[in-house]
Amino acid sequence: MKILVVDDERDVQLLFQQRFRKEIKSEALQFVFAFSGEEALHALRDMEHKAVLILSDINMPGMSGLELLEKIRKDYDKPPPLVMMITAYGDQDNRDIAARLGADDFLTKPLDFSLLKDKLTTLT
Repeated sequence: MKILVVDDERDVQLLFQQRFRKEIKSEALQFVFAFSGEEALHALRDMEHKAVLILSDINMPGMSGLELLEKIRKDYDKPPPLVMMITAYGDQDNRDIAARLGADDFLTKPLDFSLLKDKLTTLT
């Protein structure tokens, strides 16, 4: 499964690589990292709609994760990728906006990697 992780905090890449070491080594999961909404759109174009799941932070400088979600839902409908929004702020407003824009799930930081692994297992 190919997963695009979008977060302006660069240490997230190392964290995912550590937490999913076994899955990456066995090639069960392939991660692509983007550090802004703009980078994510470039990565999606390069991936030619092959991202099965997008994990995006909401609060980023420049294009927010919610703006990115809106563009993904508008431009990537065949096949539509699953999008999980991640934020340090688990407030109801962001959840409502993310749901209205078409988010498939909503996770809060600090990320519970056990929960995320369980969710990914149900997708594979």
